[in-house]
Amino acid sequence: MPAHPHSHLPGPVQEAPSDGDDRRFSWYAGDHHIHTTFSRDAMYTIDDQVRRGQECGLDWMVITDHGGPDHQKLSVARQAPEIAAARERYSPLVFQGLEWNIPGAEHATVIVPPHERTVPFLEEFERRWDGDILAAASNPAGPRLLRHSTEGGELARRLGLEALAWMCAELERGTVDTALVLGNHPMRTGRLDPSRIRQWRDAAPGVFVGWEGAPGHQAAALPEPYSRARGRGQYDEFPGPLSFPGYDVDQYRTWGGFDAATARVGGLWDSLLAEGLPWWITANSDNHFDHMDTVVVGEPSRAFYEEHGHRGVPVQTGTPQHGYVDFAPGFYSRTYVGAQSRDHRAVMAALRTGRVFVTHGGLLDAIEARVRPGTGPGASGPGVTFGSRLRIDRGDDVHVELLLDPASVPNGAGEVPRVARIDVIAGTVTGRVADADADLFEAPGTRVVETFEVPARARGRQRFEFVLRGVADPLYLRFRASDGRHCRDDGHPLVDVIGDSDPWDDLWCYTNPVFVDVG
Repeated sequence: MPAHPHSHLPGPVQEAPSDGDDRRFSWYAGDHHIHTTFSRDAMYTIDDQVRRGQECGLDWMVITDHGGPDHQKLSVARQAPEIAAARERYSPLVFQGLEWNIPGAEHATVIVPPHERTVPFLEEFERRWDGDILAAASNPAGPRLLRHSTEGGELARRLGLEALAWMCAELERGTVDTALVLGNHPMRTGRLDPSRIRQWRDAAPGVFVGWEGAPGHQAAALPEPYSRARGRGQYDEFPGPLSFPGYDVDQYRTWGGFDAATARVGGLWDSLLAEGLPWWITANSDNHFDHMDTVVVGEPSRAFYEEHGHRGVPVQTGTPQHGYVDFAPGFYSRTYVGAQSRDHRAVMAALRTGRVFVTHGGLLDAIEARVRPGTGPGASGPGVTFGSRLRIDRGDDVHVELLLDPASVPNGAGEVPRVARIDVIAGTVTGRVADADADLFEAPGTRVVETFEVPARARGRQRFEFVLRGVADPLYLRFRASDGRHCRDDGHPLVDVIGDSDPWDDLWCYTNPVFVDVG
């Protein structure tokens, strides 16, 4: 296949410390949700995907092909040498992972670093706990109720928790030294109840650490004939008999390309943060087929996949395929991690601690918060950034500094994006609720407490500051930026229109929170 046409996107953004900041980390761009020919519904080779990720400026990538009986038996082992070859050939750090079919729920990324037991660990986890495999074994001739449906009931819920307990036990045993789980497209079907998310987090703290704040498939809402005229991210379902009854129809849509659980101020994500729970967001491509690509699946038959564990090598047709809804890894969606070094485990450590911001369409090169006790010149130390906690005495002021590096190169649409506004969102941390199984999905006290308008001609690093005075209660701060082209008068994102949402005309950046603890 030809080289990716947009190879001018920025690479790793190096830290530029502010005065007195002695921290040492750099921002590295990545994608933890990428499919290959080893998925039964995708087509690119591992070499294709890693090469394209490098061309789009990625520093790390996770190969996450769909779990299932054939993938478990054949694909995991057959992927490994191709991933090893790609590591030698290209610059991005490449992880071998898996898209886990959580019993009775949605999907999740499983990430494991290079290790001599990575392959057997993934194979065993998938064999024991993949929802497709469990469903086929439990009812081979009928409905697979343990797969993605809440019809699986309490059995499916229990199996998901047992899977996480098994993973944690294997980590304690030293089968592999570390692993991460991140939920994928959480609100797409509306069948993921809030209590289950809390149960996953509690069952595997430091392992199941967050979800996609923005799903892939970002070209899906372009109108026909250029795409499928679906919901952005393929978020176009409606409430039904299997849905969690508390969600309205807008919960099933993206808001400015982001999952409603993340984009809704005072929504589900904020309800977790208001309990003081570390729960992080990412953004990824979920790449299967590039929008308007001219290649097709090399071996489309189910029988070939069942025999070989992959779908062959893509075949060039020379004709754009109008049904493809994805962007290449790094071409549109990026997850930036603040890692202390450029290696697999440092990237995982940054994901685990939440030192992350995410962007669409190259909206900006970098953003960073530095939150300190004190006011102005009296603010002390380098402060803390995304995913960290700051401890203050009751009544102290909190100084917030935001550093913005505007976009410096054209994005995939051929324009240099411009940040129009940055919002500071704050919520009170009220602590864990007494009933850990409660289906809480609102934090009504969360609100925008400050907005910065970014000058239209801003070039180079921009600095914004404000002070929270006399802080009496624990809180968290999170930040978002937008190009301002599609938002409400108050700056909040609009709900994306099915079949008519241009992803390049509605760009956002979200960060993970900073917690402020009060002593």
